[in-house]
This record gives sequence, structure tokens and C-alpha cells, in this order.
Amino acid sequence: MQWLRDMWTQEGPGIPKDAPAKTGLALFADILAREWWEMVKLNILFILACLPVVTLPAAIAATARVSVAFVEDRNTYLLRDFTEAFLHYFWRATAWGLALTVGLALGIYAIFSYAAGARDKLMLAAPLAVALVATAFLAVTACHLIVLMVMRDLPALRLLRLAALASVARPLPALAALAVNAALWLAHILFYPVSVFMPATFNFSLGMFAVAFGVHRAVVLVLDLPEAMQPHRHFKNS
Repeated sequence: MQWLRDMWTQEGPGIPKDAPAKTGLALFADILAREWWEMVKLNILFILACLPVVTLPAAIAATARVSVAFVEDRNTYLLRDFTEAFLHYFWRATAWGLALTVGLALGIYAIFSYAAGARDKLMLAAPLAVALVATAFLAVTACHLIVLMVMRDLPALRLLRLAALASVARPLPALAALAVNAALWLAHILFYPVSVFMPATFNFSLGMFAVAFGVHRAVVLVLDLPEAMQPHRHFKNS
């Protein structure tokens, strides 16, 4: 059974130290090609961790922590890292998950309500636009907040302020990451039943990796502003 244990506990593949640095989509594709099997296993772990439903926010945080390790090209021991993150961030992730879910639900409700009313009353177009922008900003802030949370242990208010600051500084990469997530699920719907195995194999882990990759630079930027002398390549251990 050694092979079965090694599949979940061995180090992920790295890159040659003399390889030229890649950026943007080339770097995204390079990491994806290097870590694709780890992402498949991560996707399975995520699904298993979400079976009780109430553990969904903690599973998202654990997946985000492993995804950040992929982005930063750190060694990963998948099962150990996922389990430690799941337990470490359980209560914080659950609290933030509840708050963000309520906020996004209210924003989406407002969008649909104003959109329905704007058909008859043009004056409702203004609040509709405000609701759209506010909901999009909250979604972008949520992306930055999740990655910030797993990169550095911070008080709740400071975490929220830094997430908002990162969202203002670099909103487009986070929006692109959300677009990747939407495209994954749209492809699943359009190509069903051929795409029936997409959620089971990579939709969740690839979606979170896209988020971590998209917001990582902004997160590092805002972490460096108040704590310029502290290392930002590693999150704080419990």
C-alpha cells in the first residue's frame, strides 16, 4: 500500500532552479501543467471535505492555502497541508463564509429586483448600476480576503481593510479569475453529459487556483505596505 500512501503524501513536482522566469498566462499554464495531478487530488479532497455542507467555507480555505503553495512554487504535502489548513481556519472561514454569503445574496437579490423594476421605471437603472458594482466589488473583495486569510493570520478588521484595498488596487485579475470559474461551470452545463466528470475532477481546485493566481500579486502588495520588513512568501504557522 506504499504507492497509495505516497500518492497523497509525497512532495509535488518542482521546477529547475535555472529555468527562465515566466509571467502571466505562460506562468499559469506552466503551473497547471506541472501540478495538474495534484489539482485532481485536491479536487477530490475538497469534495470529500464538503460532504457535511457546513464545512464548505473551511474546505474553500484549505483549498486556497494549497493553491497559494502552487502559485509560490512551494513544496506541498497535499493531505497534510489540506488537513492542517482545514482545521486551522475552520471557525474563521465559517464566520467569513456566512458573512460573505449573506452579503452576496443581498446583492444578487437587489440586482434582480431592480432589473425587474427597471423595465417599467427607468429611474431604477441608477440603483441597479449601484447594486451591480457593489456586488461585483464584494465578490472581488471575497477573493482577496480568502487568499489573505490563508497567507497571513490577521485580525478580522485589518483583514477586511487589506482585502478592500487590494480590490481597489488590482480588481481586474480577480474579475478574470471569477470569469474563469464562470467559464468552467458554463462549459459543464453546455457540454453535459460529456462534461459530467468535470466537477469531480478539476472544477473546484482549478477554480480556486485561478483565484489564488489572479489575486496573489495584489495580496503581496498590500501585505508589504504595512509590514515591509516581514516576509510575504510564507503564511504564519499556528
